[in-house]
Amino acid sequence: MLNYPEIDPVIFSIGFLKIRWYGLMYLIGFVIAIMLAKIRTKKSWSPIKQSEVDDLIFYCMLGVILGGRMGYVIFYGWQQLISDPFYVFRIMEGGMSFHGGLIGVIAALWLFGRKANKDMITMMDFVAPIVPLGLGFGRIGNFINGELWGKPTNVAWSFKVNGVSLHATQLYEAFLEGLVLFLILWFFTEKKRPKMHSSAIFLIGYGIFRFFIEFYRVPDSHLDYLAFGWVTMGQILTAPMIIIGVIMLILANKKGKISRGWQ
Repeated sequence: MLNYPEIDPVIFSIGFLKIRWYGLMYLIGFVIAIMLAKIRTKKSWSPIKQSEVDDLIFYCMLGVILGGRMGYVIFYGWQQLISDPFYVFRIMEGGMSFHGGLIGVIAALWLFGRKANKDMITMMDFVAPIVPLGLGFGRIGNFINGELWGKPTNVAWSFKVNGVSLHATQLYEAFLEGLVLFLILWFFTEKKRPKMHSSAIFLIGYGIFRFFIEFYRVPDSHLDYLAFGWVTMGQILTAPMIIIGVIMLILANKKGKISRGWQ
């Protein structure tokens, strides 16, 4: 059993400006995404040039922030939105959703594709391996903030929080959805793959890891379990990812098409 270090979520303040660890984790994630994207542009089958990376990540950043916030409000904070329509703008109070961010990034890639004359699926395949590490740092931010804890447990690697030993599900997600998924996708895409393959592996991999970890997470108090005494909102939102990913993988294998941008 480990003692939770009780880290101050604010690194330092300059007047009214507060620099938070959570925001820093997002910044690190985006910087790493830029670095990884530029490495991938060196591949002969890269759909974009290195000079286009900054624009691509900027689009994705907007998708993450806008989609993540809207997704949280719709999926997890609907009651607050009804009682207070301005709740959606109070981002500093917290509340970001991965699933909303995913939808936001897909929309951003569609817009980027229209601007740069690129196929959206091809761009999804390109960014799939660079996303997981950013997700991992985001979960580390959750851990520092002392939020999204798991259920009580007596396992040796649990953290004692307010006198109760809990699963550090933020770190489970950082490891599985972050590091492990990154390694799988990074090495999988070292070679040219059929169109939709990388996107499919991302959806399936993230979906399985998240669905599994949800069994150890405590559901949001205002939502609780939504069915059968164990199904969470996270699992309901994640199950379609797995299904869609499997369908995409089957179609990719069946058609055997290689993305035009990756040839």
